[in-house]
Amino acid sequence: MSTPESSGGFPVLGPAAGLVLLTGGRGRRMGAAKHELPHPGGRSWGGHGVAVFRTVFPEGPLRILGEPLPDHPGLPRVADPRQGPAAALRAWAAQEGGTPRRWWVAPCDQVRWTPAALAAWYRAAEAADPDGAAWVVAGPAQGPAQWLGGFLGQALLPALARSTASSLHALAADLACIRLDWPGPWWEDVDTPEARRSWEAEPRS
Repeated sequence: MSTPESSGGFPVLGPAAGLVLLTGGRGRRMGAAKHELPHPGGRSWGGHGVAVFRTVFPEGPLRILGEPLPDHPGLPRVADPRQGPAAALRAWAAQEGGTPRRWWVAPCDQVRWTPAALAAWYRAAEAADPDGAAWVVAGPAQGPAQWLGGFLGQALLPALARSTASSLHALAADLACIRLDWPGPWWEDVDTPEARRSWEAEPRS
């Protein structure tokens, strides 16, 4: 891994991670596709995730899993089979040719991520899984885990592509997983109109 350099109060890391951004379904509950909704930061929801990732990993590869982003239409894209996130990840893994040590698998509706939070989460994942051989996710040892937003080790891609699991929980059972008790608002999916209104009403720094 390249040596972290300081930028804006948090480390900027090299190409040790890639981004797989799930752009989700058609967004009927939200009135529009979630990845296209406007973020207070001035981008789309999906564009916000890309900006956070690029700030921390300016050399890391990016993949859009689903529909293209309005503010980044040219990013490499993998078609979503529309059978849920587990099937989408299996489809991506079957054709991925990149070689970062791990992939940040993030949904477009985790809109609270910041570069500082992502850098800290990456350092925790790197410490727990230095070889990129596990899926590092947030959650207590006993209890529910948040599979999306975690770091998926590159070494797991062949097993991921072979899996026939139809849910994230079942998919995780097929793979080596490490849970880290890592609380924070970053993991909260904004996936209902009520959750969106609550998030938009939060104070901004």
